[in-house]
Amino acid sequence: MLDPERLSDAITWIDLSFVERRRTPEWAIQVGIRCHLAGMSLRDASQFLDEWGVQRSHVAIHDWVHKAELQPISTVSADQLAVDEKMIRLDGQDHWLYGAVDPQTNEILHVSLFPTTAKQTTRWFLDELHRRYHLDDVLFLVDDADHLGPVLAEDGYRFQVISHGNRNAIERVFREVERRTSSFANSFSHVTFETAESWLEAFAVYHNSRQT
Repeated sequence: MLDPERLSDAITWIDLSFVERRRTPEWAIQVGIRCHLAGMSLRDASQFLDEWGVQRSHVAIHDWVHKAELQPISTVSADQLAVDEKMIRLDGQDHWLYGAVDPQTNEILHVSLFPTTAKQTTRWFLDELHRRYHLDDVLFLVDDADHLGPVLAEDGYRFQVISHGNRNAIERVFREVERRTSSFANSFSHVTFETAESWLEAFAVYHNSRQT
């Protein structure tokens, strides 16, 4: 069980403007979201709030996470960026999670989920990353994944194939995603693609909040 005192602290990175009715105290919504992102199942998060005198269903907590539309916002502080792709399961089907991490701060800059991995999906991820952060002078750190290196080369980005050092920043993030999704039996079950992607984006915001 997580530490109640830590969870009751003000959580300024959660924008609650999506809440239309004030039936639930704001602190309870913040704690419910954070509990789930920290690794609790939705039902356990609901039970945790019940112990604090707030009775809300696991469905309500799911809706809070989804409606909050949390997305990572950061800046590139180093001249290197660790990027990678990882297969995850969504309702029994293989999907691909792409991520980018600043190895200087360990902050997640961007995550995207795709139903397949190919040059085109890799290019979509990199294009969106570039539009957000303008990475003309950044050196991308990649492993020997099928598409990242070839697409970076074709599109004129600077990159280095490496399996250690600063590139381990993205590996640590992916391991943390695996750990946090253990409540879903290491996969997302009975959720839509959009729900899984919104959870991953919200997780990135939670992760970044822990780096400061």
